Amino acid sequence: MTTHRIVRIVAGTFVLLSLALGVQGSPMFHSVNWLWFTAFVGANLLQSGFTQICPLEFFLKKAGFRETCH
Repeated sequence: MTTHRIVRIVAGTFVLLSLALGVQGSPMFHSVNWLWFTAFVGANLLQSGFTQICPLEFFLKKAGFRETCH
């Protein structure tokens, strides 16, 4: 599995989980403040699209995951 794919999976999971915890109609509702985490993930995805710098991808490369399929 490549770093690009892992970043997408982790970001999608974080967005869905934080929405489940932050939206009042959700059975998993905890606090509206979880929506700030959703905004953080979205902002990080946006900036990485422009700058090509992603903190999670940096750590995944250090952990030995490959960047592209060979």
